[in-house]
Amino acid sequence: MSQLPAEPAARPKQKAAGAGHMLRGALASLVQVVLAAGIGLAIGAIMMNATGYDWKEAYHALWIGSFGDRWGLFDTLADATPLILTGLTFGLCFRAGYFNIGAQGQMIIGALVAVAVGSSLGGVPTLVAVPLVVLAAGIAGAIWSMPAALLKVTRGVHEVISTIMFNWIAIYLSGYLVFNVMNDPRSAERTVRVAENVRMSALLPGADATSALFISVFIAVFFYWLLYHSPWGYEMRVAGFSHDALRYAGANPMWAVNVTFLLAGLASGIAGATQIIGRPPTYALYGDLSNLGNFGFDGIAVALIGRSHPLGTILAAVFFGALSTGARMMQIIAGVPLDMIRVVHGVVIVALAAPELWSILRRSISRRVASRTAPAASGPAAGKGAQQ
Repeated sequence: MSQLPAEPAARPKQKAAGAGHMLRGALASLVQVVLAAGIGLAIGAIMMNATGYDWKEAYHALWIGSFGDRWGLFDTLADATPLILTGLTFGLCFRAGYFNIGAQGQMIIGALVAVAVGSSLGGVPTLVAVPLVVLAAGIAGAIWSMPAALLKVTRGVHEVISTIMFNWIAIYLSGYLVFNVMNDPRSAERTVRVAENVRMSALLPGADATSALFISVFIAVFFYWLLYHSPWGYEMRVAGFSHDALRYAGANPMWAVNVTFLLAGLASGIAGATQIIGRPPTYALYGDLSNLGNFGFDGIAVALIGRSHPLGTILAAVFFGALSTGARMMQIIAGVPLDMIRVVHGVVIVALAAPELWSILRRSISRRVASRTAPAASGPAAGKGAQQ
């Protein structure tokens, strides 16, 4: 009986130990990311030097274009805004054990719906119109993600195949709608513009970054709470390790798949809306999708650099946004082609993946060596047993 009061005191110690373990893991991941970024920039410098470019001038221009003044900073944040959301799309599914490559298509659908709804809400108060457009785009992205989830749970179709297919469907569908249904009579290459009352306010007059940034950060924080501080997020993470374990715990793996894809599609759909109503000066969708860029596909790299953690995704998106905006200044000042930044992207991702790839390779080699030595070791023993 005298030991019973000690139980409540043990819980804070356990929580402190758990918090310490999480902090050490976060610091280790941060160190890995910083080292990977350093390796990527170093190899980029070597390649620039080998091809006749001044890498010091190039990286100075990169800094000026991304953080050198307030305009560079806001351009970086403008690029980071959709990258946070598309990074969350891949990262959330990855945490649940799925590879959702469909952020680009879901983003396109969200942008189309944002144009359709935003162009029809003229005269509606901004505080009402903006949430309606964002919500409609998010729902559209979520609905677009559902066929891949249903094919996964009902037919076992791998989500990589289905999401890539739906990306192409979204691309061709957008081309038809932009040029034949939603076309602006004054400009053949784009849709009609959304109403002025639907456009998000800039963080600084003349800057590309708008209040859409706060929406992206809010969703990232919400996803963090959902994954790590709610029973639903726990089920999603358990599903990423084992569906059998989830069934044993009394949960439904199909539910985890559907909810994960719905939330992921919601994030990408909202990313599409941020590029329509929250990225001046276009406020429309071009037929070649140039104002959506490759944010959907780049979100995969952002999630990998952010370790598929919602808060890490924010930092990774800012890093990617800085590289993208700084690359344009590199091209102007130092004459370095934009593709050089793609090289840096790739090296950073490979550097991050290398430790895990080495671990997998080492385990595979160990298993093969063990399987080859086992028969040789058991052979003489078996022979002696037969002689006895």
